[in-house]
Amino acid sequence: MAKGVWIVAELRDGAYRKVSFEIASAARKLADQLGEEVCAVVCGSGVEGKAAELGKYGVDKTYVADNPALEPYTTDAHAAAVAKIVKEKDPAILFLAASVQGKDLSSRLVGKLATGMATDCTDLRIDGGKLVAIRPMYAGKCFGEVVTSSFPQMATLRPNVFATAENAKAGAVEKFDPGLDPAQLKTKVADFQKDVSGKIELTEANIIVSGGRGMKGPENFNILEDLAKVLGAAVGASRAAVDAGWRVQTDQVGQTGKTVSPNLYIACGISGAIQHLAGMSSSKFIVAINKDPEAPIFQRADYGIVDDLFKVVPEVTAAAKKLLA
Repeated sequence: MAKGVWIVAELRDGAYRKVSFEIASAARKLADQLGEEVCAVVCGSGVEGKAAELGKYGVDKTYVADNPALEPYTTDAHAAAVAKIVKEKDPAILFLAASVQGKDLSSRLVGKLATGMATDCTDLRIDGGKLVAIRPMYAGKCFGEVVTSSFPQMATLRPNVFATAENAKAGAVEKFDPGLDPAQLKTKVADFQKDVSGKIELTEANIIVSGGRGMKGPENFNILEDLAKVLGAAVGASRAAVDAGWRVQTDQVGQTGKTVSPNLYIACGISGAIQHLAGMSSSKFIVAINKDPEAPIFQRADYGIVDDLFKVVPEVTAAAKKLLA
């Protein structure tokens, strides 16, 4: 019988991504309700020494596939390794992050494990011993409750939504053979271009300053960069700003861009189209700066400033410098 709550942890440059600790903490909370253990799967090369670190966040045991074929990440290699150990141990619940890698890996795993999955979840609960996964639908206008009848019950969890909670457990480590034949792997990474800008990644940022059509041109985003530097924030953009060529596509927040859940989202010159709101409506606090009092963004904002952003943003930056000093 399927038992246990499992997660697939993500590593980057030899360190766990923050979202791995978030999904471990969420798994621990549910496992305590069920009276079961939390296990993690870690795949990579030279990663065995990092495995026990997950125990700090409530993981009882970590299964490690340490193999050169698992570094760098490719879908077919990681999916084969995770599917192998999951089929052997038969967990009841399996969580992954709703990150770029997590979305890619989870969709392949669903097919390999012949089960169902709830994607981009923002809340979880146990009802009658089964997982109920809650996810936004229709651009955040409502929330759906998803129950999977097959096992493992899979879900991907949105980054920056589930709080990390230290809950030290054994953190035991067990290696397993992923059974990979490099000759049968269909993909390999030919080149890897790393972002060396030092910018904070949007999906993991606690604070985001975003600009839209109201920025009037790419040269004006420097005022948002200045504010972001003071706040330790990432800079995002609406689709209108990206389509105009003012920002790169990786900065785009929205239904066709990245979904973010920062503690603070500052929207500057963004009208608030439903497609943009779909990507940031789960932010804990939303501040809107727009000279149009009828802009839809104000309906979602916790705080709004109706004024010229070119006057307001530098004043906010100056005030933030003074407070943080």
